[in-house]
Amino acid sequence: MTKVDWVRGDALGLDFPAHADALIAGGAAFLTRAFRASGMLSENNAVSCINNAREVSGGSTGRKMLLVVDYKRPEPNLHNNLFVKFSRDFDNRRRDAAKVQMELEVRFALLSQLPDFPVVVPACYFADFHVQTGTGILITQCIPFGMDGVEPQYEKGLDHEMPDQLGHYQALIRALARLAGSHKAGRLGNTVERSFPFDPTKLTVSARAPYTPAQIGERVDDYIQLATENPQLFPGALGAETFFARLRDEAPRFQSLSSRVITVLQSRPEMVALCHWNAHVDNAWFWRNDSGELTCGLMDWGNVSQMNVAVALWGCLSAAELPIWNEHFDDLLTLFISEFESCGGPLLCRKTLLRHLTLNVAMMGLAWMLDSPKTMLAAQPELAKAKSPRDALITSNEQVRSQLLILTAFLNLWERTDMNALMHSLEHGCV
Repeated sequence: MTKVDWVRGDALGLDFPAHADALIAGGAAFLTRAFRASGMLSENNAVSCINNAREVSGGSTGRKMLLVVDYKRPEPNLHNNLFVKFSRDFDNRRRDAAKVQMELEVRFALLSQLPDFPVVVPACYFADFHVQTGTGILITQCIPFGMDGVEPQYEKGLDHEMPDQLGHYQALIRALARLAGSHKAGRLGNTVERSFPFDPTKLTVSARAPYTPAQIGERVDDYIQLATENPQLFPGALGAETFFARLRDEAPRFQSLSSRVITVLQSRPEMVALCHWNAHVDNAWFWRNDSGELTCGLMDWGNVSQMNVAVALWGCLSAAELPIWNEHFDDLLTLFISEFESCGGPLLCRKTLLRHLTLNVAMMGLAWMLDSPKTMLAAQPELAKAKSPRDALITSNEQVRSQLLILTAFLNLWERTDMNALMHSLEHGCV
Protein backbone atom coordinates (compact mmCIF):
# COMPACT_ATOMS: atom_id res chain seq x y z
CA MET A 1 0.00 0.00 0.00
CA THR A 2 1.13 3.57 -0.58
CA LYS A 3 1.93 5.43 2.62
CA VAL A 4 0.75 9.02 2.84
CA ASP A 5 1.83 11.53 5.45
CA TRP A 6 -0.76 14.33 5.18
CA VAL A 7 -4.12 14.67 3.44
CA ARG A 8 -6.71 17.42 3.24
CA GLY A 9 -9.92 16.65 5.10
CA ASP A 10 -13.24 16.69 3.29
CA ALA A 11 -15.19 18.21 6.21
CA LEU A 12 -13.01 21.01 7.60
CA GLY A 13 -10.63 21.51 4.67
CA LEU A 14 -7.50 21.33 6.82
CA ASP A 15 -4.41 19.26 6.06
CA PHE A 16 -4.04 16.59 8.77
CA PRO A 17 -1.50 13.83 9.55
CA ALA A 18 -2.19 10.24 8.54
CA HIS A 19 0.05 8.64 11.18
CA ALA A 20 1.75 9.31 14.50
CA ASP A 21 5.13 10.41 13.14
CA ALA A 22 3.49 13.02 10.95
CA LEU A 23 1.43 14.31 13.87
CA ILE A 24 4.50 14.64 16.07
CA ALA A 25 6.29 16.45 13.26
CA GLY A 26 3.34 18.84 12.95
CA GLY A 27 3.54 19.42 16.67
CA ALA A 28 1.74 22.09 18.64
CA ALA A 29 1.33 24.25 15.52
CA PHE A 30 -0.83 21.61 13.82
CA LEU A 31 -2.86 20.96 16.95
CA THR A 32 -3.52 24.68 17.32
CA ARG A 33 -4.79 24.95 13.74
CA ALA A 34 -6.88 21.80 14.12
CA PHE A 35 -8.48 22.73 17.44
CA ARG A 36 -9.31 26.21 16.15
CA ALA A 37 -10.82 24.77 12.98
CA SER A 38 -13.10 22.49 15.02
CA GLY A 39 -14.12 25.29 17.35
CA MET A 40 -12.59 23.77 20.49
CA LEU A 41 -9.90 26.46 20.76
CA SER A 42 -10.43 30.21 20.49
CA GLU A 43 -8.33 32.29 18.12
CA ASN A 44 -6.49 33.94 21.03
CA ASN A 45 -5.47 30.62 22.57
CA ALA A 46 -3.06 27.94 21.35
CA VAL A 47 -1.51 24.58 22.14
CA SER A 48 1.82 25.61 23.58
CA CYS A 49 3.55 22.22 23.58
CA ILE A 50 3.23 18.45 23.45
CA ASN A 51 4.62 17.09 26.71
CA ASN A 52 4.21 13.43 25.92
CA ALA A 53 3.20 11.33 22.92
CA ARG A 54 3.11 7.56 22.70
CA GLU A 55 1.42 4.98 20.54
CA VAL A 56 -0.88 2.45 22.19
CA SER A 57 -2.23 -0.87 20.97
CA GLY A 58 -5.81 -2.04 20.83
CA GLY A 59 -8.85 -2.16 18.62
CA SER A 60 -9.28 -3.84 15.27
CA THR A 61 -8.55 -0.87 12.98
CA GLY A 62 -6.02 1.91 12.60
CA ARG A 63 -3.27 3.09 14.94
CA LYS A 64 -3.80 4.94 18.22
CA MET A 65 -1.79 7.26 20.41
CA LEU A 66 -2.03 9.25 23.63
CA LEU A 67 -1.01 12.90 23.89
CA VAL A 68 -0.39 15.16 26.85
CA VAL A 69 -0.51 18.83 25.86
CA ASP A 70 -0.37 22.27 27.45
CA TYR A 71 -2.22 25.38 26.36
CA LYS A 72 -1.13 28.99 26.19
CA ARG A 73 -4.10 29.81 28.40
CA PRO A 74 -5.73 26.95 30.37
CA GLU A 75 -9.53 26.95 30.25
CA PRO A 76 -12.04 24.79 32.18
CA ASN A 77 -13.31 23.04 29.03
CA LEU A 78 -9.86 22.07 27.74
CA HIS A 79 -8.33 18.66 28.47
CA ASN A 80 -4.60 18.06 28.66
CA ASN A 81 -4.83 14.30 28.13
CA LEU A 82 -5.96 13.45 24.61
CA PHE A 83 -6.63 10.29 22.60
CA VAL A 84 -5.79 10.10 18.90
CA LYS A 85 -7.20 7.51 16.52
CA PHE A 86 -6.03 7.14 12.92
CA SER A 87 -8.00 5.23 10.32
CA ARG A 88 -4.81 3.92 8.73
CA ASP A 89 -2.30 1.26 9.72
CA PHE A 90 0.29 1.28 6.96
CA ASP A 91 2.16 -1.65 8.54
CA ASN A 92 -0.80 -4.03 8.62
CA ARG A 93 -2.77 -4.55 5.44
CA ARG A 94 -5.64 -6.35 7.19
CA ARG A 95 -6.20 -3.59 9.74
CA ASP A 96 -5.74 -0.92 7.10
CA ALA A 97 -8.46 -2.51 4.97
CA ALA A 98 -11.01 -1.40 7.60
CA LYS A 99 -10.06 2.26 7.23
CA VAL A 100 -13.42 3.25 5.75
CA GLN A 101 -15.15 2.50 9.06
CA MET A 102 -13.93 5.81 10.47
CA GLU A 103 -15.91 7.99 8.06
CA LEU A 104 -19.15 7.73 10.02
CA GLU A 105 -17.29 8.02 13.32
CA VAL A 106 -15.78 11.33 12.18
CA ARG A 107 -19.17 12.63 11.07
CA PHE A 108 -20.64 11.72 14.43
CA ALA A 109 -17.78 13.33 16.38
CA LEU A 110 -18.44 16.61 14.56
CA LEU A 111 -22.19 16.24 15.15
CA SER A 112 -21.57 15.74 18.87
CA GLN A 113 -20.31 19.32 19.14
CA LEU A 114 -23.91 20.55 18.92
CA PRO A 115 -24.99 22.40 22.09
CA ASP A 116 -26.93 20.22 24.55
CA PHE A 117 -26.06 17.01 22.73
CA PRO A 118 -28.31 14.35 24.30
CA VAL A 119 -25.61 11.84 25.30
CA VAL A 120 -22.18 12.25 26.81
CA VAL A 121 -19.37 11.39 24.40
CA PRO A 122 -15.62 12.07 24.51
CA ALA A 123 -15.13 15.77 23.74
CA CYS A 124 -14.11 16.11 20.09
CA TYR A 125 -11.04 18.28 19.52
CA PHE A 126 -10.62 17.50 15.83
CA ALA A 127 -12.05 15.02 13.36
CA ASP A 128 -11.83 14.73 9.60
CA PHE A 129 -11.76 12.17 6.83
CA HIS A 130 -10.50 12.00 3.24
CA VAL A 131 -12.87 9.70 1.37
CA GLN A 132 -10.67 9.19 -1.68
CA THR A 133 -7.89 7.54 0.36
CA GLY A 134 -9.87 6.37 3.38
CA THR A 135 -7.58 8.41 5.61
CA GLY A 136 -9.03 9.84 8.79
CA ILE A 137 -8.15 11.16 12.22
CA LEU A 138 -10.08 11.61 15.43
CA ILE A 139 -8.72 13.52 18.44
CA THR A 140 -10.77 13.46 21.64
CA GLN A 141 -10.38 13.81 25.35
CA CYS A 142 -8.83 10.76 26.99
CA ILE A 143 -11.32 9.26 29.45
CA PRO A 144 -9.85 9.21 33.01
CA PHE A 145 -10.84 5.69 33.98
CA GLY A 146 -10.54 5.08 37.71
CA MET A 147 -10.03 8.78 38.48
CA ASP A 148 -12.16 11.81 39.42
CA GLY A 149 -15.24 9.73 40.18
CA VAL A 150 -15.06 7.72 36.94
CA GLU A 151 -15.25 3.97 37.46
CA PRO A 152 -12.49 1.66 36.16
CA GLN A 153 -12.88 0.47 32.59
CA TYR A 154 -14.81 -2.78 32.27
CA GLU A 155 -13.79 -5.45 29.80
CA LYS A 156 -16.28 -7.15 27.50
CA GLY A 157 -17.47 -10.50 28.74
CA LEU A 158 -16.45 -10.03 32.37
CA ASP A 159 -19.67 -8.60 33.75
CA HIS A 160 -19.44 -10.90 36.76
CA GLU A 161 -16.52 -8.74 37.93
CA MET A 162 -18.59 -5.54 37.56
CA PRO A 163 -20.60 -4.34 40.55
CA ASP A 164 -24.29 -3.55 40.05
CA GLN A 165 -24.68 -5.13 36.62
CA LEU A 166 -28.30 -3.99 36.35
CA GLY A 167 -27.44 -0.37 37.14
CA HIS A 168 -24.83 -0.32 34.40
CA TYR A 169 -27.23 -1.71 31.80
CA GLN A 170 -29.91 0.75 32.88
CA ALA A 171 -27.42 3.57 32.26
CA LEU A 172 -26.58 2.19 28.81
CA ILE A 173 -30.24 1.78 27.85
CA ARG A 174 -31.07 5.33 28.96
CA ALA A 175 -28.21 6.70 26.84
CA LEU A 176 -29.30 4.76 23.75
CA ALA A 177 -32.90 5.92 24.17
CA ARG A 178 -31.92 9.57 24.70
CA LEU A 179 -29.96 9.71 21.46
CA ALA A 180 -32.61 7.88 19.44
CA GLY A 181 -35.51 9.84 20.94
CA SER A 182 -33.77 13.20 20.48
CA HIS A 183 -33.13 12.36 16.82
CA LYS A 184 -36.78 11.44 16.25
CA ALA A 185 -37.79 14.73 17.94
CA GLY A 186 -35.70 16.68 15.42
CA ARG A 187 -33.29 18.01 18.03
CA LEU A 188 -30.21 17.10 15.99
CA GLY A 189 -31.20 19.15 12.95
CA ASN A 190 -31.08 17.88 9.38
CA THR A 191 -27.43 16.83 9.64
CA VAL A 192 -28.47 13.31 10.58
CA GLU A 193 -30.45 12.75 7.39
CA ARG A 194 -27.61 14.14 5.30
CA SER A 195 -24.67 12.48 7.05
CA PHE A 196 -26.32 9.27 8.29
CA PRO A 197 -29.02 8.37 5.75
CA PHE A 198 -30.91 5.21 6.59
CA ASP A 199 -29.54 2.24 4.64
CA PRO A 200 -32.11 -0.56 4.94
CA THR A 201 -29.47 -3.25 4.34
CA LYS A 202 -26.90 -1.97 6.82
CA LEU A 203 -26.32 -3.99 9.98
CA THR A 204 -29.22 -6.33 9.33
CA VAL A 205 -27.60 -8.88 7.06
CA SER A 206 -24.26 -10.59 6.86
CA ALA A 207 -21.61 -8.97 4.69
CA ARG A 208 -21.10 -12.36 3.07
CA ALA A 209 -23.64 -14.41 1.16
CA PRO A 210 -26.21 -15.71 3.66
CA TYR A 211 -26.11 -19.34 4.66
CA THR A 212 -28.62 -21.68 3.08
CA PRO A 213 -31.07 -23.52 5.35
CA ALA A 214 -28.99 -26.67 4.84
CA GLN A 215 -25.81 -24.86 5.92
CA ILE A 216 -27.62 -23.58 9.00
CA GLY A 217 -28.55 -27.16 9.81
CA GLU A 218 -24.88 -28.16 9.65
CA ARG A 219 -23.95 -25.35 12.04
CA VAL A 220 -26.71 -26.32 14.44
CA ASP A 221 -25.11 -29.78 14.54
CA ASP A 222 -21.76 -28.13 15.40
CA TYR A 223 -23.41 -26.40 18.35
CA ILE A 224 -25.16 -29.59 19.50
CA GLN A 225 -21.87 -31.48 19.41
CA LEU A 226 -20.12 -28.76 21.42
CA ALA A 227 -22.92 -28.57 23.98
CA THR A 228 -23.15 -32.36 24.28
CA GLU A 229 -19.42 -32.72 24.85
CA ASN A 230 -19.23 -29.65 27.12
CA PRO A 231 -22.53 -29.44 29.07
CA GLN A 232 -20.81 -27.36 31.75
CA LEU A 233 -20.66 -24.42 29.31
CA PHE A 234 -24.37 -24.22 28.51
CA PRO A 235 -26.86 -23.75 31.33
CA GLY A 236 -30.14 -25.56 31.79
CA ALA A 237 -32.34 -25.95 28.76
CA LEU A 238 -29.64 -24.93 26.29
CA GLY A 239 -28.02 -28.34 26.74
CA ALA A 240 -31.21 -30.38 26.68
CA GLU A 241 -32.24 -32.81 23.95
CA THR A 242 -35.63 -31.10 23.65
CA PHE A 243 -33.95 -27.82 22.75
CA PHE A 244 -31.58 -29.56 20.34
CA ALA A 245 -34.57 -31.04 18.52
CA ARG A 246 -36.32 -27.68 18.38
CA LEU A 247 -33.23 -25.95 17.02
CA ARG A 248 -32.70 -28.62 14.35
CA ASP A 249 -36.22 -28.06 13.13
CA GLU A 250 -36.66 -24.32 13.62
CA ALA A 251 -33.32 -22.80 12.62
CA PRO A 252 -33.30 -23.90 8.94
CA ARG A 253 -36.97 -22.97 8.64
CA PHE A 254 -36.31 -19.50 10.06
CA GLN A 255 -33.39 -19.05 7.66
CA SER A 256 -35.70 -19.73 4.72
CA LEU A 257 -37.77 -16.74 5.88
CA SER A 258 -34.83 -14.32 6.08
CA SER A 259 -36.03 -12.05 3.26
CA ARG A 260 -39.36 -11.65 5.05
CA VAL A 261 -37.55 -10.85 8.31
CA ILE A 262 -35.55 -8.10 6.62
CA THR A 263 -38.74 -6.62 5.16
CA VAL A 264 -40.34 -6.53 8.61
CA LEU A 265 -37.29 -4.88 10.20
CA GLN A 266 -37.45 -2.14 7.58
CA SER A 267 -41.19 -1.58 7.85
CA ARG A 268 -41.56 0.71 10.86
CA PRO A 269 -40.05 4.18 10.34
CA GLU A 270 -40.95 5.23 13.89
CA MET A 271 -38.44 2.62 15.10
CA VAL A 272 -35.56 3.85 12.91
CA ALA A 273 -33.23 6.34 14.61
CA LEU A 274 -29.59 7.33 15.04
CA CYS A 275 -27.99 4.74 17.33
CA HIS A 276 -24.76 3.35 18.71
CA TRP A 277 -24.78 -0.21 17.38
CA ASN A 278 -22.38 -1.83 19.87
CA ALA A 279 -22.97 -0.27 23.30
CA HIS A 280 -21.30 -3.00 25.33
CA VAL A 281 -19.86 -2.00 28.70
CA ASP A 282 -16.34 -1.79 27.24
CA ASN A 283 -17.53 0.98 24.92
CA ALA A 284 -18.70 3.17 27.79
CA TRP A 285 -17.51 4.88 30.93
CA PHE A 286 -19.55 5.23 34.10
CA TRP A 287 -19.91 7.59 37.05
CA ARG A 288 -22.59 8.62 39.53
CA ASN A 289 -24.31 11.97 39.05
CA ASP A 290 -25.19 14.43 41.81
CA SER A 291 -28.29 12.39 42.66
CA GLY A 292 -26.23 9.22 43.03
CA GLU A 293 -27.65 7.67 39.85
CA LEU A 294 -25.27 5.62 37.75
CA THR A 295 -24.85 7.25 34.34
CA CYS A 296 -22.57 6.75 31.39
CA GLY A 297 -20.87 8.18 28.36
CA LEU A 298 -20.50 6.25 25.10
CA MET A 299 -17.38 5.96 22.94
CA ASP A 300 -16.17 3.99 19.92
CA TRP A 301 -18.83 5.18 17.47
CA GLY A 302 -17.66 3.16 14.48
CA ASN A 303 -20.60 2.17 12.25
CA VAL A 304 -22.89 4.69 13.95
CA SER A 305 -25.95 5.10 11.74
CA GLN A 306 -29.69 5.18 11.58
CA MET A 307 -31.02 1.72 12.31
CA ASN A 308 -33.96 -0.10 13.80
CA VAL A 309 -33.65 0.55 17.54
CA ALA A 310 -34.04 -3.20 18.07
CA VAL A 311 -30.61 -3.61 16.44
CA ALA A 312 -29.11 -1.17 18.95
CA LEU A 313 -30.76 -2.92 21.89
CA TRP A 314 -29.25 -6.25 20.83
CA GLY A 315 -25.89 -4.54 20.31
CA CYS A 316 -26.05 -3.36 23.91
CA LEU A 317 -27.43 -6.48 25.60
CA SER A 318 -25.82 -9.22 23.49
CA ALA A 319 -22.87 -9.63 25.88
CA ALA A 320 -24.98 -9.37 29.05
CA GLU A 321 -25.16 -12.39 31.33
CA LEU A 322 -28.35 -14.44 31.47
CA PRO A 323 -29.77 -12.95 34.72
CA ILE A 324 -30.01 -9.59 32.92
CA TRP A 325 -32.02 -11.26 30.15
CA ASN A 326 -34.12 -13.60 32.28
CA GLU A 327 -34.82 -11.38 35.28
CA HIS A 328 -34.55 -7.79 34.08
CA PHE A 329 -35.14 -7.66 30.33
CA ASP A 330 -38.81 -6.64 30.59
CA ASP A 331 -37.91 -3.70 32.82
CA LEU A 332 -35.07 -2.64 30.53
CA LEU A 333 -37.42 -2.68 27.55
CA THR A 334 -39.89 -0.54 29.50
CA LEU A 335 -37.08 1.84 30.44
CA PHE A 336 -36.05 2.26 26.79
CA ILE A 337 -39.61 2.95 25.63
CA SER A 338 -40.17 5.47 28.41
CA GLU A 339 -36.88 7.33 27.92
CA PHE A 340 -37.30 7.32 24.13
CA GLU A 341 -40.73 8.97 24.45
CA SER A 342 -39.62 11.45 27.14
CA CYS A 343 -36.91 12.71 24.77
CA GLY A 344 -39.47 13.44 22.05
CA GLY A 345 -39.68 10.14 20.22
CA PRO A 346 -43.03 8.50 19.42
CA LEU A 347 -44.56 6.05 21.86
CA LEU A 348 -43.33 2.67 20.70
CA CYS A 349 -45.54 -0.41 20.80
CA ARG A 350 -43.91 -2.74 23.31
CA LYS A 351 -45.15 -5.86 21.53
CA THR A 352 -43.79 -4.66 18.19
CA LEU A 353 -40.43 -3.69 19.66
CA LEU A 354 -40.05 -7.08 21.32
CA ARG A 355 -40.98 -8.83 18.08
CA HIS A 356 -38.45 -6.82 16.09
CA LEU A 357 -35.76 -7.46 18.69
CA THR A 358 -36.43 -11.20 18.58
CA LEU A 359 -36.38 -11.27 14.78
CA ASN A 360 -33.11 -9.35 14.66
CA VAL A 361 -31.46 -11.53 17.31
CA ALA A 362 -32.55 -14.71 15.54
CA MET A 363 -31.36 -13.47 12.14
CA MET A 364 -28.01 -12.17 13.37
CA GLY A 365 -27.48 -15.20 15.56
CA LEU A 366 -27.93 -17.54 12.61
CA ALA A 367 -25.74 -15.34 10.42
CA TRP A 368 -22.82 -15.16 12.85
CA MET A 369 -23.11 -16.97 16.17
CA LEU A 370 -23.53 -20.51 14.90
CA ASP A 371 -19.94 -20.19 13.68
CA SER A 372 -18.88 -19.72 17.33
CA PRO A 373 -18.29 -23.39 18.20
CA LYS A 374 -15.52 -23.73 15.61
CA THR A 375 -14.18 -20.25 16.38
CA MET A 376 -13.95 -20.97 20.10
CA LEU A 377 -12.31 -24.35 19.61
CA ALA A 378 -9.75 -22.84 17.25
CA ALA A 379 -8.94 -20.06 19.73
CA GLN A 380 -8.92 -22.36 22.77
CA PRO A 381 -8.15 -26.01 21.86
CA GLU A 382 -8.41 -26.98 25.54
CA LEU A 383 -11.97 -25.71 25.85
CA ALA A 384 -13.19 -29.10 27.11
CA LYS A 385 -11.03 -28.69 30.23
CA ALA A 386 -12.96 -25.57 31.30
CA LYS A 387 -15.12 -26.30 34.33
CA SER A 388 -17.59 -23.48 33.66
CA PRO A 389 -18.00 -20.32 31.55
CA ARG A 390 -16.00 -18.51 34.25
CA ASP A 391 -13.03 -20.84 34.05
CA ALA A 392 -9.77 -19.02 33.38
CA LEU A 393 -9.36 -20.99 30.15
CA ILE A 394 -12.32 -18.96 28.88
CA THR A 395 -12.23 -15.68 30.78
CA SER A 396 -8.56 -15.05 29.95
CA ASN A 397 -9.34 -15.09 26.21
CA GLU A 398 -11.58 -12.17 25.11
CA GLN A 399 -12.56 -13.82 21.84
CA VAL A 400 -13.63 -17.06 23.49
CA ARG A 401 -15.51 -15.53 26.42
CA SER A 402 -17.29 -12.99 24.19
CA GLN A 403 -18.27 -15.60 21.62
CA LEU A 404 -19.60 -17.89 24.33
CA LEU A 405 -21.59 -15.13 26.03
CA ILE A 406 -23.20 -13.83 22.84
CA LEU A 407 -23.93 -17.34 21.57
CA THR A 408 -25.57 -18.14 24.92
CA ALA A 409 -27.65 -14.95 24.89
CA PHE A 410 -28.86 -15.67 21.34
CA LEU A 411 -29.79 -19.28 22.10
CA ASN A 412 -31.38 -18.34 25.41
CA LEU A 413 -33.74 -15.89 23.71
CA TRP A 414 -34.55 -18.51 21.07
CA GLU A 415 -35.31 -21.12 23.74
CA ARG A 416 -37.61 -18.73 25.65
CA THR A 417 -39.54 -17.68 22.51
CA ASP A 418 -42.35 -19.51 20.72
CA MET A 419 -40.46 -19.51 17.43
CA ASN A 420 -43.07 -21.67 15.70
CA ALA A 421 -45.74 -19.04 16.35
CA LEU A 422 -43.39 -16.27 15.22
CA MET A 423 -42.52 -18.10 12.01
CA HIS A 424 -46.19 -18.84 11.36
CA SER A 425 -46.86 -15.10 11.55
CA LEU A 426 -44.00 -14.44 9.13
CA GLU A 427 -45.26 -17.04 6.69
CA HIS A 428 -48.74 -15.54 6.71
CA GLY A 429 -47.66 -11.88 6.65
CA CYS A 430 -49.06 -11.16 10.12
CA VAL A 431 -45.90 -9.72 11.75
